[in-house]
Amino acid sequence: MSFVVVQALTGLADAASLFLVAVGLSLVFGVSRIVNFAHGSFYMLGAYAAYSASAAVGGGLLGFVAGAATATAALAGLGLVVEVGLLRRLYAAPELLQLVATFAVVLLVQDLALAVWGPEDLLLPRVPALSEPIIVLGHRLPLYDFVLIALGPLVLAGLWLLLSRTRWGILIRAATEDREMVAALGIDQRWLFTSVFCLGAALAGLGGAIHLPREPANLMMDLGIIAEAFVVVVVGGMGSMAGAYLAAVLIAELRAFGIVLFPEITLVLLFAVMAVILVVRPYGLLGRPDVAGPQPSSFDPHPASAARQGLRLAIVAGLVGLVAVPLFAGGFTLQVMSEIFIFALFAASLQFILGIGGMISFGHAAYFGLGAYGAALAVHHLNASMPLALIAAPLVGGLGALVYGWFCVRLSGVYMAMLTLAFAQITWSVAFQWYDFTGGDNGILGVWPAPWAASPSAFYYLSLAVVTIAIWLLRRISAAPFGFALRAGRDAGDRAEALGVDVRRQRWLAFSVAGAAAATGGGLYAFLKGSVFPDVLAIPMSVDGLVMVLLGGIDRALGPLVGAATFTGLKITISSATDLWRSLLGGIIIAVVLIFPRGILGTVGGQRRGGAK
Repeated sequence: MSFVVVQALTGLADAASLFLVAVGLSLVFGVSRIVNFAHGSFYMLGAYAAYSASAAVGGGLLGFVAGAATATAALAGLGLVVEVGLLRRLYAAPELLQLVATFAVVLLVQDLALAVWGPEDLLLPRVPALSEPIIVLGHRLPLYDFVLIALGPLVLAGLWLLLSRTRWGILIRAATEDREMVAALGIDQRWLFTSVFCLGAALAGLGGAIHLPREPANLMMDLGIIAEAFVVVVVGGMGSMAGAYLAAVLIAELRAFGIVLFPEITLVLLFAVMAVILVVRPYGLLGRPDVAGPQPSSFDPHPASAARQGLRLAIVAGLVGLVAVPLFAGGFTLQVMSEIFIFALFAASLQFILGIGGMISFGHAAYFGLGAYGAALAVHHLNASMPLALIAAPLVGGLGALVYGWFCVRLSGVYMAMLTLAFAQITWSVAFQWYDFTGGDNGILGVWPAPWAASPSAFYYLSLAVVTIAIWLLRRISAAPFGFALRAGRDAGDRAEALGVDVRRQRWLAFSVAGAAAATGGGLYAFLKGSVFPDVLAIPMSVDGLVMVLLGGIDRALGPLVGAATFTGLKITISSATDLWRSLLGGIIIAVVLIFPRGILGTVGGQRRGGAK
């Protein structure tokens, strides 16, 4: 009994910082509809800022208070800079493009933190006045844990009063419910968005500061907390503060007991719970079904006749040029271009469900990674040949998409996106921890191409052929009656159902096709790298796919190729040239997003049409 009580109290203390991060993320999304991947970076910077401020004051209780206040104020200021300087310029752009912008901020913050604080973990000693032990059923717990336990409900009450008893709060709630009506009343929504974004950033900074005495500040805090914050927000219900607190307590308690009782499945447990809750209650514990997620732009597989003819000529000319590349390019260039082809297929498969099906996926790396592992495991455990392994890749990835998709297509908007993220994280966790089968975090080595495909030029032609055929098949499916039925379900689901279209079945099949296509690229990737690690299933890989689609242009046939070439080429080139490649790549992505707000091809095509008029 004493064990249960102590672990429960520890979980409640952990829930405080998790709640602060999650409630800020929920508020930002509820008002501005921004899925802010940089929110975890604000949390990380809050921890670092608190450490520096406390050290400057000299530690102790005064140093801790100064650190927390500094982190809160500094991150509110950074939120102001990010919102006014970047996101405000993108509100008219497709909403998912704002996700790309916040991903670029993550890259910038990573190098900023590394340059300022270095790579070492920084732990702030507990304040002596708050470290006094309190005896609970024979166990000693620090007073600081009880301070954190009280802090969560206090912040929740303060936010409730702010949003329900002040004019600002009423306007925020009105903007959340009906933006157009607020604008019609003459309210400047820009400053509402800015104030909410600053509040969310400040809460994230405070969350990092109060967690610092319990765990050290490090450069991996951002991705770790953002995944958990997404779980909390979605489980609690988007836009619900009470739901965020309830979910934070639930997740923190699961983590507190799971790490002791079920250490082998701790990584899986959180996302498995989210998946179950979303399947049983699609809008979270306290969420409402009218919360809309980001909506992608329409994708038309049938452009005008003249444009279609020009597109065909451009594709033929491009293929001829690509076939001739090995005649003058070196081995490294061919390997880079092979990787670009593979990621172009990955991006094209994501564009297929995102643009044509209107289905948002934050976990598309699951199928790319399943394909990579399917090929690698076939070689490693079955001693399969390269052709058989490449056949196994889409079968494994397609089967995974078939199973996961059955649950995912029942949801829509951000809830579907988060369920895809949950399944991807579950898959990553299994690969990361199942040492006997997948090699765990050691990966699978020795996945080498067959002798006939071992040279850079041979593998280049193999990648070009497989990717060209796969993308051509996706295009044919998009232009077939199935593709039109899929678009009908995207644009007017109720009307399509009334006309006899089984929308859910169409979405499920499309999801499975996209998974098999992504897995085909994953199989090639395994042989290109000669190894497979759990990173191919992780959140950054899924975000990379979204970045490629949105950079190229979600509504352009060649968008995935342009996006993959831009992003992958820049990443490889810059990372080999400087240690500060993340900040440089992030800056370039921000510049591209601002210059091409509808993607490179989407913006250029729009300008040409405008000029023609």
